[in-house]
Amino acid sequence: MLRLLLLAGILGCGAEQAAPLAFTMLQLTRVYKGNSMFRGNASLNGQLSHVLEGNNVTQVIPLESPDAWARRQDEVIAYLGNFRQLVMLFNKERPTDFTHHLCCHLGCRLYPNGTAQSFYEVTLNRTAFLSFHVPSATWERRWPGELPVAAFAQAQLMKYPVTTQDLQYFLNTTCVSLLQAQSARTGRVSGRSRTPLVLGLVLGSLGLLGMALGIFLCTGGSC
Repeated sequence: MLRLLLLAGILGCGAEQAAPLAFTMLQLTRVYKGNSMFRGNASLNGQLSHVLEGNNVTQVIPLESPDAWARRQDEVIAYLGNFRQLVMLFNKERPTDFTHHLCCHLGCRLYPNGTAQSFYEVTLNRTAFLSFHVPSATWERRWPGELPVAAFAQAQLMKYPVTTQDLQYFLNTTCVSLLQAQSARTGRVSGRSRTPLVLGLVLGSLGLLGMALGIFLCTGGSC
């Protein structure tokens, strides 16, 4: 009897520690002398689903139809193109020889008990920079100590619905709904949750735009 109880306890602990389902996105941007280079990827439950290299974004797992995905590709390319052009404009106004590395890590996790957790973290030159507090749709500074760039970028990102409420909806609803569909083994996302996953990449590039603006405007201490 004791052995059975111990075995039940071990199995129970194993169930509680089961790995959550996860959809994560990683976007890396290198800015140097007005030039921007992009790399990134997305993974669904550990399996590569999207790849970003330069201006090219590809769908590895067919989560959207070819026609729908072609439209999403155009949207992403347009956003990244706008980002590149604005960075070049900023650099003309305030040239800088520094190389900046921006990294956005965002996504969501769905645990076996049905609870979910969403996140969006940003690093600048490999140091914690900003994070998005999903429940309140607010950006928080993570940089150790005072940094005008962080304060400026935080203020810029808080100005617009696309980098607050829209981002919150993507992380809390679109992302989690995808995982719920995967959990049910339907392989499909229904209803409103069919909002393109690549929206996360678009929102990420808009977030980077606000940060890049802060970097260039604050370089000379004028923000």
